[in-house]
Amino acid sequence: MEDNIFEKEFRALGTEVYIGIVAKEDENEKILSSFNKVENICREKELILSRFDLKSELSKLNNNLGVFYEVSEDILYLAQKSLDYYFKSERIFDPRILEGLEKIGYRVNFQNNTFDAKDDFSKEIFAKDLTEELIIEGNRVKFYKRMDFAGVAKGYVVDKIAKELHLDGWKDFLVDLGGDMYASGYNRRGEKWGIALEESENENEIMAEISNEGIATSGNTRKKWEIDGKKFHHLINPQDVDRFSFDLKSVTVVADIAEEADVMAKVLFLMGLERGLDFANKHKIRGIFLNNSKDVIKSKALN
Repeated sequence: MEDNIFEKEFRALGTEVYIGIVAKEDENEKILSSFNKVENICREKELILSRFDLKSELSKLNNNLGVFYEVSEDILYLAQKSLDYYFKSERIFDPRILEGLEKIGYRVNFQNNTFDAKDDFSKEIFAKDLTEELIIEGNRVKFYKRMDFAGVAKGYVVDKIAKELHLDGWKDFLVDLGGDMYASGYNRRGEKWGIALEESENENEIMAEISNEGIATSGNTRKKWEIDGKKFHHLINPQDVDRFSFDLKSVTVVADIAEEADVMAKVLFLMGLERGLDFANKHKIRGIFLNNSKDVIKSKALN
């Protein structure tokens, strides 16, 4: 009996979710069970991590600054990883971007946002070291500034889903949360999963072939807007808060897990081509840079 690919698509965590599992036709019941588990994971994490849900656990922390709370495993993990990535990225990755996003008009879910107001914001948001404003003691967390873990959360959830699918016994599948992906095993043709690069000269050209790896793309082609003649996008550089670069279209990173790819794609994009490429080469990051001329530049780890 030939393998087939069973697919599930739905919207959660502010993005489109796609799950593709390679399986036999007679495994339909098991497939449906796994799909239900995946959707439940996404709904559960949304209730914990969404900055747009006033009842989420993240919102509770953001609305009670300076107070310790015992938190879920998800918040505890993401808080610690945010500190780790903060230092690993030379302080480019920073979860304190929430106030900045709101002040440049990104206040509600992107699809429903009107972007009809803008307030300038200061780099003083990032003046203190993150360790002074994101405090972890045991299983308790305290914020001194409002935080948003979106820069790492999607990749984290992708990895959670992949782990669940592995526990269900699946070896060959693809998980995609709005471009943050994990590819396990092989596709229905027995080949590595081929990933094309959106916005490139030839969008159908395979730029990466992955198996048992994560991949993520970060850029300014989707979440961008203009207010009073000034262009903005959703990626804020804490070291240059008033500059919203459009020199690059995107950066794609391949890593062992989707979480790492998610974070590093954003970091390299914010660094820009020259600094980002140097950083990627120094740390052996597998990065693909796409500039405005649609030229593709790969880091040494991919050449």
